[in-house]
Amino acid sequence: MRKVKDIARSLRLWFAPQRVREEGRTPDYRFSLANERTFLAWLRTALALIGGGFAVDQFLPDLRWGVRAGLALALLGAGVLCALRAVNHWVRCERAMRRGEDLPVSRFPTVLSLVIAALAVAMVAVVLFGWEGGR
Repeated sequence: MRKVKDIARSLRLWFAPQRVREEGRTPDYRFSLANERTFLAWLRTALALIGGGFAVDQFLPDLRWGVRAGLALALLGAGVLCALRAVNHWVRCERAMRRGEDLPVSRFPTVLSLVIAALAVAMVAVVLFGWEGGR
């Protein structure tokens, strides 16, 4: 039950980041700004994944529909997850800094890397074996 309350509190902070200031002490501004830069880097990654998903769908019309849709949806899904994870990670890190706690660890970068690697292998297969098949 406590975990559910923590998740609900974190989600509320997504939309009211000023409430993060209610906890702990203000950290060195350099750390908060570094946290923000990391957040923006995650958003750039999300935008690149989303753009890649649209590119696969729009610019590979000769690719078999199921393969094209699967690759595009995987990229789009990874982009959505990356964007959501970015704000969640920003809030968690900001709270930890204010509380004087260790920064939170996450498996998400590993999972995202594995998903991108799997998609890259699939794209290598498409390039090597062609994409004939039509719609």
